[in-house]
Amino acid sequence: MPSSFVEFFWNGLRRAFRLDEWGGLGFRDFLSWTRQGLSGKEDAKELTHGLLWKSVVLLSIPMMAEMLMESVFAVVDMYFVSKLGVQEPAIVGITESVLMLMYSLAVGLSVGLTAMISRRVGEGRYHQAGLTAVQGLALSLGLSLVLALPGIWFAGDVLQLMGANPGLIAKGERFAAIMYGGNLSILWLFALNAIFRGAGNASLAMRTLILANGLNLVLDPLFIFGLGSWEGMGLEGAAVATNMGRFAGVAYQLYYFLGGKSRVRIFKQQLRLNAFLLNRLVKLSSGGVVQFLIESASWMFLIRVMTGFGDAALAAYTIAFRIIVFTILPGWGLANAAATLAGQNIGAGFPQRAREAVMLCLRLNVAFYGLLSLFLWWASPWLAQQFNPNPEVVKTATLGLRVISLGYIFFSAGMVFGQSLNGAGDTKSPMFINLIAFWAIQIPLAFVLANTLQLGPLGVYASIAFCHSLYALMAGWVFRKGRWAKISV
Repeated sequence: MPSSFVEFFWNGLRRAFRLDEWGGLGFRDFLSWTRQGLSGKEDAKELTHGLLWKSVVLLSIPMMAEMLMESVFAVVDMYFVSKLGVQEPAIVGITESVLMLMYSLAVGLSVGLTAMISRRVGEGRYHQAGLTAVQGLALSLGLSLVLALPGIWFAGDVLQLMGANPGLIAKGERFAAIMYGGNLSILWLFALNAIFRGAGNASLAMRTLILANGLNLVLDPLFIFGLGSWEGMGLEGAAVATNMGRFAGVAYQLYYFLGGKSRVRIFKQQLRLNAFLLNRLVKLSSGGVVQFLIESASWMFLIRVMTGFGDAALAAYTIAFRIIVFTILPGWGLANAAATLAGQNIGAGFPQRAREAVMLCLRLNVAFYGLLSLFLWWASPWLAQQFNPNPEVVKTATLGLRVISLGYIFFSAGMVFGQSLNGAGDTKSPMFINLIAFWAIQIPLAFVLANTLQLGPLGVYASIAFCHSLYALMAGWVFRKGRWAKISV
């Protein structure tokens, strides 16, 4: 009976979303391809010549698992840090609002790497793909050194600039310094995973995050609360544990990458800087970097607005944001799958297959987040309370989760459209859309709603839901125009 019910539900899903248009998918096929994708045994040609459904499953399942593991970092840290009090989550929120700038560089660079490597792999030019990968790692290392030293020495000044009061600065300065100083782990983790994703080795990226998160999950409570007679490091312990977990992930990545176990391999003659490829990578990545810098800077402004409503409101915003990130990142897995499929199929000369792959990922993402938004509306109070029992924190966090989840269907569509444009090499269009949605509209809208109209935190949350929905509509319009399929990378 359970098996019959599963088959009935599965067939209903196929009919509702017209999934048979892409060749059909049986439940047993899905399970078989899922196991194949998680094991990393997929054939490179399957992504450009195989059944489209199989290509999407082989890439999206491990990529969704990878993004889920990335989101676990944020939730685990916040869960344990919230046990220390109200100020500690607020410190983490302020620190990570600035750290998002480093994430922007990492994600932006990964956009360029995924686009270039997926295109080279689609063309069958693996030597060029390896040489491109070397340029990406060298660029990441240089950026890390530039960011680390100022982050360590001026951590307290950065917190003050973000509106932290003297008490928060005194308690959070060392935490911020450790997090900013360890940014190489972020840059290389994202760069190497972008290389694996672009090559179609999605399972390697997934296993990297499983290792890093497993270590962080063990070390977080140990370093924060101590063990036996050792009292632990408190808030600073969370920073140490997170960095150790990420660096362990990087070591695992390098083992596969330099050991010839990845589809894109590195040989001695490729360990050099190539001015042409480096310049091309910088130009292509710049659009991705600016995209996420715009969104990160907007989030920093929202944090700055929330500081005006007290520590409890700021802690609630941080907790709500962590939960939102946890639920959103798996959808980025499907979006990243769409990006890789778009890049590889355009490189192989199949632009129509690239479009069909994107639309299939879009429908799956919209279906999933439509259901998730209903769950989040119902479960928000319980979820918020798991992080912090303070009634004011729970009330404000619940408000944020419910308001933001209203835009989840649009969020899911925007992810797929935006990443597909990036994967095809059109990083400029999403950049301009971000500029309009998050700077020209979201920043002034949040300020007016929260302060001028005196809606408080509700105004900030409403601006997030509205502007991410607007982004999805604009990105969908650009995608339909089709210029992305003709861009040279």
